[in-house]
Amino acid sequence: MPAKSFFSKTPLARWAGSDTLHDVVDRLHPKGLLYRSYEGRLGAEIDRSRLPQHVAVMADGNRRWARLNAPNQPLVVGYRAGADKLLEFCRWCDEAGISRVTLWVLSTDNLQRADSEGLDDLLGVIADLVDELAAHPGWRVQIVGAMDLLPSPIAERLTKATAATENRTGMHVNVAVSYGGRHELRDAFRSLLADEAAKGTTLAELANTLEIEQIADHLYTKGQPDPDLIIRTSGEQRVSGFLIWQSVHSELYFCEALWPDFRRVDFLRALRSFTQRERRFGR
Repeated sequence: MPAKSFFSKTPLARWAGSDTLHDVVDRLHPKGLLYRSYEGRLGAEIDRSRLPQHVAVMADGNRRWARLNAPNQPLVVGYRAGADKLLEFCRWCDEAGISRVTLWVLSTDNLQRADSEGLDDLLGVIADLVDELAAHPGWRVQIVGAMDLLPSPIAERLTKATAATENRTGMHVNVAVSYGGRHELRDAFRSLLADEAAKGTTLAELANTLEIEQIADHLYTKGQPDPDLIIRTSGEQRVSGFLIWQSVHSELYFCEALWPDFRRVDFLRALRSFTQRERRFGR
């Protein structure tokens, strides 16, 4: 769907066919109308000719959200709320005409913490999320990360879900699972060295001839454009090793909201901020 329709739809048109009567009545409440009015004003301030084509998101704050909003419930409540928001976020991106999205859902640091609370629950939620993303008829879903670090049943489930999407031509959704920037670079160099060794290239020869493009060709995201915009929620203002190589010219946007509380207006603010910046690409 082209970007124009995302920004030009009236609130009622956006609600039609997707919400219950209760949802519509709730949004027609004066507070809801004020929110929609502000949303419309934000949309009008966005230069649609300068929208990002690849948006990556560090969906941070699910555990804190669970502790604040469901203090007597297991943390999986927050994981599920975060997964629901990721699905909604992907729909927003698709409607806006953004062609590629990368979602960071699990880092290698999180995976390797022996005391990581609710890890099995989180992995189950991630597998369910990937199933739901792959169920969209137009989206291509790809896993980026160190799959060998995942439990075999989860890795097999993710592989099976994404395999059926390989020939789709709609929005490309990368799901960064068991992902760490340093792990990605390590794996890229291992792959590069193995390929060159198979060709008979010596280390001395490689040291003299190695080019940047050769390294890029061995990243998890090989062949893909780098992200234009990276969004991080929950008030944290660091990249934590996310897409170290690919983010060299990315614009960063930090949002205070915990990820499950991230709203369409927060998304619109991020897009507005992006379109108002002058991208220099190191120049």
